[in-house]
Parts: sequence; C-alpha cells; structure tokens
Amino acid sequence: MRTNTEIGYDSKIEGDVIVTTVDAALNWFRKNSVWPMPMGLACCAIELMAVGASRFDISRFGSEVMRFSPRQADCMIVAGTVTYKMAMCVKRIYDQMPEPKWVIAMGACASTGGMYRSYAVLQGVDNIIPVDVYVSGCPPRPEAVLDALMKLQNKISTQPVLRDLVAVKALHREPKVPAGI
Repeated sequence: MRTNTEIGYDSKIEGDVIVTTVDAALNWFRKNSVWPMPMGLACCAIELMAVGASRFDISRFGSEVMRFSPRQADCMIVAGTVTYKMAMCVKRIYDQMPEPKWVIAMGACASTGGMYRSYAVLQGVDNIIPVDVYVSGCPPRPEAVLDALMKLQNKISTQPVLRDLVAVKALHREPKVPAGI
C-alpha cells in the first residue's frame, strides 16, 4: 500500500489570498511585539512583577520581553511614585527610547501623585513625559495592567505608519528649481 506524502507547497492552499493594507500589517506586527521598559519606582513594581509571572502571563500579549535598556524597549511602564529627584532620570530614559514609543502610568502615584501631596513628589508623570494609558489603583491589580496593555495595543493598531512616513518625506523634499534660474 502506497501513501502519497506532499512535500513543498499545496496548490489548494496556495490559492488563498489575504488582502490588507501595509499600515494594518505593520500595526499588527507592532501591537503584538510591545517590549516594555519597567520603571519600578515604588510598591507598584511588585504588582508589575506579578504580571510577568505564570498566573497572569503577560507573554500572551507578546510583551514578555522586559527590556532594561531603553534602546531596546518601546513601552515604558512607570510603576510607582515619581519624586522630583527621580523625574529627570525618567525623562532621560524616555528620551533614549526609539520611536515609536508609548507610556503606561501604573498606579495612583504615577498618574496623579497619589496620596503624597508634598514638595518632593511629582504630581503625575504626565508633567514630564506624554502618557498613553493610565492604570488606576493603589496598587493596581495585575489584571488592570493587562487591561492597560490591551488598550495600548488597540491604540497602536489604529496609528498610521506608512501614511505618516510618506507625509514626512514629502515635507523634506527639495524644491524643484527650473533650469536657467
């Protein structure tokens, strides 16, 4: 008895076609490979560590690669109280991240200064860097952090990629000077 094993390509499968835009494909790649830069500044960092554990499993969303180098990360998660002493370090690390970059403010202290209304505490990290998603709670549950990541993924999936690139190139195009002038 002889069996027929196909090696190579299947002509029945080869006929299937996926039609999409370049922006949609690039955004799908970007939203499913967000590499976070954890800025664990206070007690919220413990909950951020729990998000990476097996019970909550941030790797389901393509974000299990926590990068501690800003040049390899594209999402900063500010977890905890930002003091004025630490604010310029957070800003410097944010500036070192490559574009496109996103920020999640995790917890009441990172979002609004929390219960600390003092001269030493920055009243919200959005005073120094732009924040894309806020997570409420003191400290927020790991499920809330995963919800914020899903909201960020939805935001990433709607951002234009190629259209903005074409517009930037059009702005930087050299003006055409007619011959003879």
